[in-house]
Amino acid sequence: MVGLECPRCGTLFKDARLFAGCPRCREENVPVNLTVKLDLGPLARLRTERFPATPRGLWRFRALLPVAGEHPVTLGEGATPLIHLERLGRRLGLLRLYAKDESQNPTWSYKDRLCAVAVTHAVESGARVVTIASTGNHGASTAAYAARAGLPCVIFTLASVPAAMKTLMQAYGAAVVACPTPESRWDLMRQGIERFGWYPTGGFQIPPIGSNPYGIEGYKTLAYEVAEDLGWTAPDVMVVPSAYSDGLFGIWKGMTELKALGLVETVPRMVAAEPYGPLADALDRDLEVPAPVRGEGSIAFSIATRYGTFQGLAALRESRGLGVQVTDEGIFEAQRALAREEGLFVEPSSAAALTAVMQLVARKAVDPEQTIVLVLTSSGLKDPGAS
Repeated sequence: MVGLECPRCGTLFKDARLFAGCPRCREENVPVNLTVKLDLGPLARLRTERFPATPRGLWRFRALLPVAGEHPVTLGEGATPLIHLERLGRRLGLLRLYAKDESQNPTWSYKDRLCAVAVTHAVESGARVVTIASTGNHGASTAAYAARAGLPCVIFTLASVPAAMKTLMQAYGAAVVACPTPESRWDLMRQGIERFGWYPTGGFQIPPIGSNPYGIEGYKTLAYEVAEDLGWTAPDVMVVPSAYSDGLFGIWKGMTELKALGLVETVPRMVAAEPYGPLADALDRDLEVPAPVRGEGSIAFSIATRYGTFQGLAALRESRGLGVQVTDEGIFEAQRALAREEGLFVEPSSAAALTAVMQLVARKAVDPEQTIVLVLTSSGLKDPGAS
């Protein structure tokens, strides 16, 4: 690891606790998350040696992760299946349609990849309390990994979150604080970080920039697993449910690293499935940073945000990708189709990925010969009332 780098201005920072984004870009009123910069030169051997067979899961890829210790905080995350959606694919005319089923992670969501790496970094950096503002998956995962690490955890959430989510966050022993508004959650979390040195696994400001940059590195492993399962070939398209685009950016970054190392020849086109469409709007209007858009409620509450991020927009632009605004009706249709035709019960936010593909097929905006991978981010059991 070389340091934290700004993807906009290129400034390199050595401070390991820069969680509020690039200070230089912030002075220009441009909110930008930082990203971990690695020196890939010493890792050229991976082109021929590949990754070790053990340990199973995320930590097979430790060489490309920003933590150094021999004892990572782990619950066995990663190594989730890549499932060929044969029936759905035939119906949609997409014979190479796959789903990466992240509901099989320890807390049933792909947030476990982020939290395993973030909490490991928290331990290595001497953190005493871990914190997050979350309406569900991120909070449950942070609580679980904090418990595994033996660290206290404080979660700021909303009273309106589903009961299953509240139960998960509290079951792991976290102190869960219900706040009246999203803004008040982030304000309280920021005070804990700035006044008491708490360690954040997610973002805490408006406009949002994304999550902990060390944690986002965990999402790269999703890209590594997909490429490996496809015979060290990148898919043509990857579709990711997106709010602040941590997963989208991390997956894209992982694919670019594989290409730089010579493990894959191409990088997939990234597609963001989003209820309100801030990234799609920014692409349409050629904005440098996404502007807030209108939002009037969505069944996919965990990704329903009026704000996009610079990191998400950068991943779409550099991969020639696009944002697809999805509807509640389309999400319900996709959720039912995944369950009844493929045996996969996912939460509405996860089903948004298939909704985006269905819309692209209807618009004839996808090549039926291409390999397309959906990221199914979380289990339907997280919010069964929304099914």
